[in-house]
Amino acid sequence: MANSLHTSPIPRPLHVSGVSVDFSKSGKNVEIAEVRIGDLHISIEREAGKTLQQRFSPPMEISFGDSFSIHLQHKSLFGMRTEHEDIYFDSEDIFRVSGARGEPDKREYIKFHKKFKIAIELSRSTKTKRAKPPVSSSGKNLELQSTTDEIIRICPRARSFRILVIGKTGVGKSSLINQAFGVEEALTSHERPGDANIDTEFISEQNDRFVLHDSKGFEPGEEDNVKIVQDFIQHRRSEPALKDQLHAVWLCFEIPRAGGRLLETGTEAFLTLKRDGKLGNSETYPLVKVPVVVVLTKYDMLLDRVERTLDNSSLKRSGQDALKKLVKKKADAELKDICIRPLQKFAGRHIPHATISTKGHHKETLASLLQMTENLVRQHFAPEASVMTSIAQRVDPKLKINASIEVGKRRYWKVLASSAAFKNRVVRDCLNVLHTDIVAVWNFHDSHRYLHSKEFRTLIVNMVDKLDDEPANPSQTIAIGLPIVGTIAGIMSALAGPAAPIVVPIAASIVLALWVRDVYQTSHTVLRRFMCYLIDLTLVLQTLYLISESHELSRRAIKLAVASYLASPMSGEVHTKIHEYDKGLTFLEHADRDTLDKIIELMQFYSIGAERISELRAQIPAVGLFPDEPWEV
Repeated sequence: MANSLHTSPIPRPLHVSGVSVDFSKSGKNVEIAEVRIGDLHISIEREAGKTLQQRFSPPMEISFGDSFSIHLQHKSLFGMRTEHEDIYFDSEDIFRVSGARGEPDKREYIKFHKKFKIAIELSRSTKTKRAKPPVSSSGKNLELQSTTDEIIRICPRARSFRILVIGKTGVGKSSLINQAFGVEEALTSHERPGDANIDTEFISEQNDRFVLHDSKGFEPGEEDNVKIVQDFIQHRRSEPALKDQLHAVWLCFEIPRAGGRLLETGTEAFLTLKRDGKLGNSETYPLVKVPVVVVLTKYDMLLDRVERTLDNSSLKRSGQDALKKLVKKKADAELKDICIRPLQKFAGRHIPHATISTKGHHKETLASLLQMTENLVRQHFAPEASVMTSIAQRVDPKLKINASIEVGKRRYWKVLASSAAFKNRVVRDCLNVLHTDIVAVWNFHDSHRYLHSKEFRTLIVNMVDKLDDEPANPSQTIAIGLPIVGTIAGIMSALAGPAAPIVVPIAASIVLALWVRDVYQTSHTVLRRFMCYLIDLTLVLQTLYLISESHELSRRAIKLAVASYLASPMSGEVHTKIHEYDKGLTFLEHADRDTLDKIIELMQFYSIGAERISELRAQIPAVGLFPDEPWEV
């Protein structure tokens, strides 16, 4: 059997000439609706009754594989609560339906979502053809568009994930920000303790993917600061552009000693405003709700205090693990009494809160805070904001992988098998745009742009070629009695010693894989290698994250990550599973969706959580202590 998938011509673009949203059977009142095709956003006007309708002249063009959604902002039946949501369309299904019966000049595509009826009026122009891009690997006007570039244009610098951190002097705000976003000094211009201007934008040169606003908290006798914070949130909430809106608030408290008071009068007033929905009212942009997360800091000090109160008999009876569990149980019970109950009294039972420490092996507590924040941002803002939240943070690699998946699903990953996005493109150009998107999400401190260099891209291509051509070593897949991620730490420790430079057994200066110079074609081999490239690159960056810990990247660290992944059983298993998946593929119409699902499955299966990262880092030498070295030695 020929080693290729069954292909069909890529359909010509469709034209969206009209959209209507009928919510007459819904208990919700839709106030605002917007059509989103790629980075093009156009409002839908209100008609009589419970209908919104818009005609487009000229029509909007939609191509096979484009992202397509309707954004709605609505109130419940009694107007007590406002919400917004995005309804996504499968562009492949739209093309399938529109061409099902002889490609008429006009066709209506209907989608029912909950009790909304959305009608898309489509037309297919027989006179207009989409120009095929000529084959090129270097032309300036021929580059494929990076999806992360589009997202960053929506949330551009000064510009990215925008957060307000509120807390009194000494509560641990600086340590929290530095650890969460992987910078050294986020509040460098904060010369006098407590002297904060809430309108000042702090942007770190080490991580420009977040914008910080700082508030000094609600000190006794300074209740006016509640009004300052309220006005700031209201102002930011009313901004029409996503880049200018405030995406989250962290309200920080140091965990008090037993009998101590958690909340001052101003804080109680602030939380009451939040509970009653009076924080940041805005007629201009009524449906944007700014998530507020209460952050309880210095959890390590509470654990230490609890351990000191244990009697000698408890200490003698308990092993190390049992003692940790006992201390945590008692600490959490005290936390509930002195923190959680007072919070719920003023903010309601469902106030989001996280308990964190930036010290030692407790740093993984930051992952819970960031996961909670990302989830809340995803609920209350357009999807770009939650992606930027994951890009900005430098704690949780799982958030990075999930954000990479979110970016990939928008365009290129979902049409790998059919080659819809890469038709007549050189493979190298296709890999470059996939590479750019994934590297951008991980947001390393890479001022030399080593991860965008020709040498690093070449290493990944040659690694894919090497692993794809050579069957996995059976001894690798039997992980010497240890979990597969645990073996990586051992490999790193062996490779990272100071005695000799890191040697990667693949070339970085010359592309050995001839297939990257070919034009993309739909075949088993090309699909398999693209899947390998996406997953290998992602897992190499996860390994690099384990090594780098937010430090400035060096070529030595990158080479160590590549060599460790290549030598680990993980790489062999990944390629074996991709080969097995590839053997089961037959028909193109199933390949795109199944391939996307397989990529997501493998990435998530081999992702490493923040707690495991902390454990593994303790076993690895500090690579940054050694001088850098060339790509090849």
